Amino acid sequence: MLHKVELSASPYDTAWVAMVPAGDSSNQSRFPECLNWILENQNPDGSWAFHPSDPLLVKDSLSSTLACILALQKWNVGQRLVNRGLDFIGSNKWAATDSKQKCPIGFDVIFPGMIERAQHMGLALPINTYSLDAMLNKRDLEIQSALRSGLEGKNKYLAYVAEGFTKPDEWKDIMKYQRSNGSLFNSPSTTAAALLHLNDDKCFMYLNSLLQRYENAVPTIYPLDIYARLCTVDKLERLGIDQYFRNEIQTILDEIYRCWLQGDEEIFSDIACLAMGFRLLRMNGYEISSDVFAGLDEQEQFFNSVSEQYKDTNTILELYKASQMAILPSEHILEKIYVWTSSFLKLAIGKGAVGEKQLHKEVEYALKYPHASLERLENRKSIELQEIDNVRLLKTSYRCSNIDNKYLLDLSLKDFNACQYIHQKELKILERWVKEYRMDELKFARQKITYGFFAAASVLFSPEHSDARIAWAKFTVLVTLIDDLFDVGGSEKEILNMFELVKKWDKHSEVGFCSEQIEIIFSAVYDTTNEFAVKAGIEQGRSVKDHLIEIWLILLETMWREFEWARGESVPSVDDYMSSAYVSVALGPVVLVPLYFLGCKLSEEAVKSKEYDDLFRHMSIISRLLNDLTTVKRESEQGKLNSLALRVIHGDGSVSEEEAISETKRLIESHRRELLRMVVQTEGSVVPKVCKDLFWKTSKIVHLFYMGKDGFSSPHEMIGAINTVIKNQFFYLHTLLDQNKDV
Repeated sequence: MLHKVELSASPYDTAWVAMVPAGDSSNQSRFPECLNWILENQNPDGSWAFHPSDPLLVKDSLSSTLACILALQKWNVGQRLVNRGLDFIGSNKWAATDSKQKCPIGFDVIFPGMIERAQHMGLALPINTYSLDAMLNKRDLEIQSALRSGLEGKNKYLAYVAEGFTKPDEWKDIMKYQRSNGSLFNSPSTTAAALLHLNDDKCFMYLNSLLQRYENAVPTIYPLDIYARLCTVDKLERLGIDQYFRNEIQTILDEIYRCWLQGDEEIFSDIACLAMGFRLLRMNGYEISSDVFAGLDEQEQFFNSVSEQYKDTNTILELYKASQMAILPSEHILEKIYVWTSSFLKLAIGKGAVGEKQLHKEVEYALKYPHASLERLENRKSIELQEIDNVRLLKTSYRCSNIDNKYLLDLSLKDFNACQYIHQKELKILERWVKEYRMDELKFARQKITYGFFAAASVLFSPEHSDARIAWAKFTVLVTLIDDLFDVGGSEKEILNMFELVKKWDKHSEVGFCSEQIEIIFSAVYDTTNEFAVKAGIEQGRSVKDHLIEIWLILLETMWREFEWARGESVPSVDDYMSSAYVSVALGPVVLVPLYFLGCKLSEEAVKSKEYDDLFRHMSIISRLLNDLTTVKRESEQGKLNSLALRVIHGDGSVSEEEAISETKRLIESHRRELLRMVVQTEGSVVPKVCKDLFWKTSKIVHLFYMGKDGFSSPHEMIGAINTVIKNQFFYLHTLLDQNKDV
């Protein structure tokens, strides 16, 4: 399924290939096998169509049927089939002008052109003169408008639909678009029409090689191997089942990277393929330049230079996704693409211009969560929107026949439900743990076990990551307790007592507890940290206890520093504040402990490396700035420090609140970009990739939690997402399929 791409046969393109005459005779087809295929593959309703039952693809059926009629009539065979085909056209001619039908690319040029050919052959088409004249006039106006525009994109489009031309002079400039494989746009129909008119040897070699592979019928596009395989890899990731195909995916990406370096036309002539390839290759650590998008950074330039088949919403969505993969400050081209594609897609959604409901929902999701798309949320959305019969439409409809979408959907659904069942059991264990340590008795503290576990399960959902999930959730609860202790629940005496207890650790009995709530909190911190120190020691083959204690000490030191700032009269500089605040946002215990349970060896060298520190710093700064951005008003009222307020204060009247917000957003993007650069970088990296990925995924979690509001503190903001990942199970496959029909 992953290594061999099989494309469905195209009656439309096969008919055009069948119309090419033999070199030494105008009385027989050069490709008789295609003619025989047409004779043997008429549908019971008289049509030749790949998907005759789809009520929205009748235009496609009309186009394919008329092309097959022309091929049979040209070689004077299959008269009974011709008559049945004409009857089908007569019964369905209404669709030719129905705007609600899905329209094949170039239909308004190609279909009238084929009608003219039919008339020249003496065929009596069951279409009235008025409708016929209207279609021909519309065709002529479209061609003239494109020619007058002088735009390269329009010229490419006319060349792509050149089989709709009937005048010899219309072919004069088309061959400049011939590709190295001999084809025109990898389109068998366009290439066959060129061979028919111009008798070009390279066109013949392309079609001949195609039939050596497909024997007696051709697809509507070839080759499509790279794009189809990229789509499959992307689909596996979006469905959440890529872990079952890791070796195959790695092989595919290695092969595509080699093609990328060789400048393969299949990649660089198809913008959707280029954009998806760029995104998947860069995210998986392959070194590639964003310079490949030169000429696509402005909307007007894009639409003026790109042919019609590459201007669809899906292509622009792929560009939008690719634009979010910037890793260098100098990648302004990606910034510009992000600006115009996001604007275009928002406008298209607002106007209801995205006709396909599944695509509409996919665009909505991508726009809503540009940096906050958590894997399990995206997996669920993709499963819900997945189509079994994933038919695509160019000049005619097609699909990859070797990709079993039903199997993939069934696998992803079962995997999601199985993981969710495990997650529900783990959450119950965690809820018992909270009660066992009496943490629910601390009335000043936010109870965040469900939120913490949701975050973990959203990005570490596989069964083998159970310890990592449990660690994430438990340490989320513990850091929340301590944060609330410092902010609202504890006296200075209690805070200092907590600090001394952690410093002494195993000798904490020498210090003692100054209050019951300190005993509750420290006991939970101490026992839980020791528990995971033992587990991590077994997992890693070395002791990591000192490191886990150090994580707590560093966190408490920064919290104490901020506690002193809050009660004193001095106001720290922005830099002093950030040097402490990125640690006090408290992702240290939450993220660094689970790193030991990801199935890889995390060496002491890696933990002490600058790379490890920088990954943590960028992730934490993103979290702190996002937190500050959404809580500035509340924290200012409470007299708490906040980087935005400090920028205004230290600006001495020269920095407005709007400017502080703008600068904060700029810094978030800068650190996000640098974090991604480090995550995808392979050269000189000592931190395992799976660990680096968790830093990146955590940055997406905090984006989700702080989208406009403080979602972590809110008792209701994240309920829908939590239920989606942890609580709401899927229906059986057949029920889901019935639902998808109504989406």
